[in-house]
Amino acid sequence: MNIILIDDDKLVCSALKTILESDPDFHVPVMGHDGAEAISLYAKHRPDLILMDIRMAGMTGIDAGEAILKKFPDAKILYLTTFADNEYIIRALKIGAKGYILKQNFESIIPAIKAVASGQSVFGDEIVSRLPNMSWTPTASLEGFDLTEREIEVIQNVAEGLSNKEIAGLLFLSEGTVRNYISTILEKLNLRDRTQLAIFYYKHQNGQS
Repeated sequence: MNIILIDDDKLVCSALKTILESDPDFHVPVMGHDGAEAISLYAKHRPDLILMDIRMAGMTGIDAGEAILKKFPDAKILYLTTFADNEYIIRALKIGAKGYILKQNFESIIPAIKAVASGQSVFGDEIVSRLPNMSWTPTASLEGFDLTEREIEVIQNVAEGLSNKEIAGLLFLSEGTVRNYISTILEKLNLRDRTQLAIFYYKHQNGQS
């Protein structure tokens, strides 16, 4: 698996390359140090994944990721940063990044890359727990996903972090019915769990790029 590393700290890049290439499945053919370089290196090498910092001189990793995804919609971008700013998290979700993890959790880097490679989205627990408290457009744009109004209500409540018991009380349903709704929704959307469902909901807020 070819991975391009983008970080404005060259020592961090070198350390990450060493960590990643300790796994025989990973190869880092090239590294870059700013957003503009990320765009040109992606176009030239077309890696399986780009692991990128966010705050960099000249162009942020978010702006670079947006430019890459506009030209290469299938690009897999995983952000690795020390910053858990709400604005960055929201933009990463909306442009279609596959993940957002913090450098402090370095032990999660390799598992996160493998999860993204297998088609999953990876946002650390500390990121997901913050989603309901962020400033989003009030209603979700979920047309086109063959969801009923009740299913959308269930999704919204899951995204707000409510338990099955709390959702049942709010919607005047039994917990078993709520579980059945969630199972049906996950199957319809081809998602794995409640975390992915919450991420899906916030990715599809009105105004998504």
